[in-house]
Amino acid sequence: MPQIITQISEQLHTSWQKELANVVTDPKTLLEMLDIAPQAYQDHFKARKLFPVRVPRPFIKRMKKGDINDPLLAQVMPLSDEFDLSDGYLSDPLQEHDTVAEGLLHKYRNRVLMIVKAGCAVNCRYCFRRHFPYSDNSPNKARWQQALDYIAGHEQISEVIFSGGDPLMASDEHLAWLVEKIEAIPHVKRLRLHSRLPVVIPQRITPALVDLLANTRLKATIVFHINHANEIDESFVAAVESLRAARIPLFNQSVLLKGVNDNSELLCQLSEVLFDNGIQPYYLHMFDPVQGAAHFDVKEKQAVQIINEMLAALPGFLMPKLVREIAGEANKTPINLT
Repeated sequence: MPQIITQISEQLHTSWQKELANVVTDPKTLLEMLDIAPQAYQDHFKARKLFPVRVPRPFIKRMKKGDINDPLLAQVMPLSDEFDLSDGYLSDPLQEHDTVAEGLLHKYRNRVLMIVKAGCAVNCRYCFRRHFPYSDNSPNKARWQQALDYIAGHEQISEVIFSGGDPLMASDEHLAWLVEKIEAIPHVKRLRLHSRLPVVIPQRITPALVDLLANTRLKATIVFHINHANEIDESFVAAVESLRAARIPLFNQSVLLKGVNDNSELLCQLSEVLFDNGIQPYYLHMFDPVQGAAHFDVKEKQAVQIINEMLAALPGFLMPKLVREIAGEANKTPINLT
């Protein structure tokens, strides 16, 4: 295994931007690449009008050919169910559309979330921000000052979270500029990046990115978004090695999704594989009730049963916390397991 990782590592410095430019945006092409006849799924393709299809080719390579129920495919495949209007499901389930400054959310007392980039490398169909007004929240260097002034003016803010979209859609140079500005704010101690991009395009973990996170005065961490063990392949493991060598803490958060990971065996397997590769299981999120994705929802009773089964099978340090995010609450809400 170490020899394989070394060989892959040598190939990771090819441009990740080239992979971004080559993402699959046509569901017909996606199915054809997986040797699945697209004719039977034509009606589903219409859902791309509600939320565009974007799937990087390295992620597609991990999908099982011929299997329309592949758990990775299920996360990105448009379905006609997305047209169904379901009671209790909202376009803004977490009430995030009102920002304190352009691209800046202040949801929790000592933490702010910066929308560093509007786009993502992959469009997950269950995304709670699928209706977010990114066109109104796409700051650039010229527009960041208002957000930076807000952070500087609120001394209780000790942590800045880079989010999006996906913050690693920004170039290393752009990220370095932004980190330098935040470093100049004395009361900010931590920098957290929430990203799915290295999972779907491992080449994004560049030497420049590792160097930036390893040498900032801020305590930098990365939280990946991985829902299924099949998302972790040798190329991702090789990319993560450089982050581990730089002693950057790595965490993972997942979303509990019907038809993807809604059983304890799959989630136990994910926790084991994550920890084997130096990533700490962190959160298992209940589905955020976003309109257009209700078919992914797992009811709380089933979620509690799954977690209790995991508790019986895993040591405590491999257990993600089952939480729900409720709009307006001062923190994520743990789910009562009794």
